[in-house]
Amino acid sequence: MKYVRQFLIILLVTFLGEVCKYLIPLPVPASIYGLLLLLGALLAGVIKLDQVKEVSGFLIEIMPLMFIPAAVGLLESWGALSGIFAEVAVITAVSTVLVMGISGIVTQWIIRSERSKKK
Repeated sequence: MKYVRQFLIILLVTFLGEVCKYLIPLPVPASIYGLLLLLGALLAGVIKLDQVKEVSGFLIEIMPLMFIPAAVGLLESWGALSGIFAEVAVITAVSTVLVMGISGIVTQWIIRSERSKKK
């Protein structure tokens, strides 16, 4: 029952992200709104980390599985992508490197700030 409750909390935050996407006229994906709402709720103490920890860990573990439908969709639309494949490949490579680099920098910054708080 604990896992169902945790999953329902995550679904509620995801739904609120969808509502924000509908109400706020910005080109921001609903998942980003949901992540920001969850971060805000965690920082404000509205949601405790223990209330979502196990299920969120599970969702992160199965994340590669979630990319299979997107990959199949790309294969099905190969006709439309074949003319711009080089551009899409360059954009994908550059954005992947940027995300990895920024994620590493942010992670290092968080680790260093946590260490300095302990001292």
